[in-house]
Amino acid sequence: MRLFTAAGASLLVLISSYATAPAAGGPTPDDLAVPRYQHIFVIMGENKNWERIDGSSNAPRLAAFAKEFGDATHFYGEVHPSEANYVALLGGSTFGIHDDDAYYCTPGSTRPSCSQAAAPGYAPHTVDAPNLGTQLAAAGLSWKNYNESIPGPGSLAVTGSDAAGDNPHHVAYYASKHSGFVNFASVLNDPHLADHLVGYTTLQRDLASGNLPSFGFIIPNLCNDMHGMAGLPGVPDDCVYEHLDALIQRGDAAMAKTIDAIMASATWRSTDNVAIVVTFDEDDGTGRAGCCGVTPNAPSNFGGGHIATIVITNHGPHRVVDPTPYNHYSLLRTIEDAFGIYSYLGLAGATNQGVKPMLPLFQIAHTR
Repeated sequence: MRLFTAAGASLLVLISSYATAPAAGGPTPDDLAVPRYQHIFVIMGENKNWERIDGSSNAPRLAAFAKEFGDATHFYGEVHPSEANYVALLGGSTFGIHDDDAYYCTPGSTRPSCSQAAAPGYAPHTVDAPNLGTQLAAAGLSWKNYNESIPGPGSLAVTGSDAAGDNPHHVAYYASKHSGFVNFASVLNDPHLADHLVGYTTLQRDLASGNLPSFGFIIPNLCNDMHGMAGLPGVPDDCVYEHLDALIQRGDAAMAKTIDAIMASATWRSTDNVAIVVTFDEDDGTGRAGCCGVTPNAPSNFGGGHIATIVITNHGPHRVVDPTPYNHYSLLRTIEDAFGIYSYLGLAGATNQGVKPMLPLFQIAHTR
């Protein structure tokens, strides 16, 4: 396995910055060994280096989960800034995206939130390609994108906030650039969009009822994902960019609250196999470390730095430390395996570039 940094770029034969590599054959023995899961939840945090989370005193709950359950100690993003990493996790490619413009932006667009659209090589931000949602639907499985503070079910607002909580200044805590699913044409054109693109109220209701999707993509708001905001009226002190320690502490507590709620559900205590993955989009700087299908000299797939990723399973082994190099393509491949889907999306299928399933972290500890 090769780990790629900017210094090692000359070792690679470059591919297109957003091309999707075909699978190097079908599933490997490790893919076939990934147990079937009934439910997988992925919680996505924002912009934090591995060492700020894994073992950090500012993130005691996440660090404790990593120690008690599964710790992927060499996990990497694909690019900077945020948006394309979400897209990569769901589609197996960044599709040339390497900015945070709105999902509807096209080359040359002058619409609001398309500030980079005049740049050479600009890629459309609505992607007409298969994604994890279309795969799941084809397999008769379900998915939901749970977005904290989204203005309402099915909302296509670029930024905004719901009516919950004390928000007299109407601070926009929700950002669609962190959804991932809204970048796909199949989702935007879905007549049942409001059933898929939902808020945390729906998550609470689903946990209580047990009517949970096969895949849940859980996105905390800009305060609770550790992203933070500028110090504007109404923004809490522990959500301000410059208050880094407090911002991490807030996000740690918020993500742990969501994990606790899932683990308190009847579904978690059932015989169903359930996994919770906490990962991040990229590191908090300009780090270009990456692995597994990235292209160091490409503008949109060069490696997004070393990030924390924790895997918590209800029937899996505890205290697993896995030093294998992984990234969001690896996680996508593992999710596909866990649902019995072996037609891998894009670079999730790039076994010839080191992408492999996260088998040690998803094993089942015993036969039930």
